[in-house]
Amino acid sequence: AWPDDALELVANKFLEDVHMEDEEKAATVSLCKHFHQSTRELSEKFEAELGRYNYVTPTSYLELISSLKLLLGKKRGEILKFKKRYEVGLEKLAFAASQVASMQKELEELQPKLVVAQEENKQMMVVIERESTEVEARSKIVRADEKVANEKAAEAKALKDECESDLAEAIPALEAALTALNTLKPADITIVKSMSNPPSGVRLVMSAVCVMRAIKPDKVNDPAGTGQKILDYWGPSKKLLGDMSFLSSLKEYDKDNIPPQIMSKIRSEYITNPEFDPQKVRNASSAAEGLCKWILAMEIYDRVAKVVAPKKEKLKEAQQSLTETMAILDEKRRELKEVEDRLALLKQQFEEKTKEKEQLEQQVDLCAKKLDRAEKLIGGLGGEKERWSQAAKSLQETYDNLTGDVLIASGVIAYLGAFTSNYRTDCVKGWVAKCKQYKVLCSQEFSLSKTLGDPVKIRDWNIAGLPTDSFSIDNGVIVDNTRRWPLMIDPQGQANKWIKNSEK
Repeated sequence: AWPDDALELVANKFLEDVHMEDEEKAATVSLCKHFHQSTRELSEKFEAELGRYNYVTPTSYLELISSLKLLLGKKRGEILKFKKRYEVGLEKLAFAASQVASMQKELEELQPKLVVAQEENKQMMVVIERESTEVEARSKIVRADEKVANEKAAEAKALKDECESDLAEAIPALEAALTALNTLKPADITIVKSMSNPPSGVRLVMSAVCVMRAIKPDKVNDPAGTGQKILDYWGPSKKLLGDMSFLSSLKEYDKDNIPPQIMSKIRSEYITNPEFDPQKVRNASSAAEGLCKWILAMEIYDRVAKVVAPKKEKLKEAQQSLTETMAILDEKRRELKEVEDRLALLKQQFEEKTKEKEQLEQQVDLCAKKLDRAEKLIGGLGGEKERWSQAAKSLQETYDNLTGDVLIASGVIAYLGAFTSNYRTDCVKGWVAKCKQYKVLCSQEFSLSKTLGDPVKIRDWNIAGLPTDSFSIDNGVIVDNTRRWPLMIDPQGQANKWIKNSEK
């Protein structure tokens, strides 16, 4: 047999990496030594009373401390795992309960906001419908005014085209006359001016020019010797030809406002005169030819202008009316745009409000669903809360007693397999008392099957043929947890049947 210090040394070595308080570890080492020594004493009593032998060896002691180390870690992990499950469940129930109050408050806050948002949307829709009606009415008016304006614009264009078409008759002649004037040189004018007795063609053209310029003729003695005074344009003509701005004055002549009496005189006295012809007067003077063309062009232009004048006046009135109509139309378009812009802004605001309302509806719906789920969870598991709390508390107590319970269970596995039920029970009671003496927590009513047994596995054992009494079940637990090969004394073949059925 090992001496006491050897038993303590071996136990300390085996348990040095096991998580325990120093005082608890020292007490556990002392208890291991006590279990070993007390079993020796029990074996002597067993032999004396029943004549049966049980040998307590150092191997049994090693089985004790090895089983303690192995089973303590295993059972700690199992119990903490089960305890954690209950605690997590309780935390979820507590969280759900706290969320219920929070979600109820959130729902109470969201409902009024949703009602306000729905009412705002309803009112805004009424405004949008009213504004849409106004926009349609204004748009209808603008379309009608646009139709009128287009008609007036078409009328004005038609008048303008007609005037331009009429004037097109006079424009070529006018342009030809201006071209002819442009070809004249001051020298040509000087030649005409220097003539003392100009040809009749030159006199005829220059007198027509004087009429166009509203220049009165001179009264001179009749060259025929009649003794009477006659009207002569040659004197005024020479003065006119001497004017440096003569040609430019003809080019800038106000052809649109020629007095009627002038054109009447031109037509009656000159246009009807067969000698008043550019081709005929060209022989006398190229300058006279150009001036003759100019007078003819002025007559044509005046004749056309008299026809076009009323049309121009009508065109002017049409354009004035169009301008006024367009001004009114532009104002109505501006007003329409203001209403359309206001309507567009309202629609944009309506879309934003609708999105806010939909988000609130989603929040309310989500919150209501969460609240319903939480209430169902609490309602469904409300009865479990007390049971889970009790189970977690019970597991905590089991964990607190684990060192002592596993120590006693390891002692039973290592030493008490050979003893009968009474001897085993008495020994365990002594060990429980010793644990309390050393202040190592353990269960008041120790049970090997409760400490190391698995209820499901024990039920399977019973089905396989293991008797259901506590002694047989404890033997099954010893066989299941021992590190050594067990020797089973089985006169009735129960163990043999159980093992065979279990290992099928």
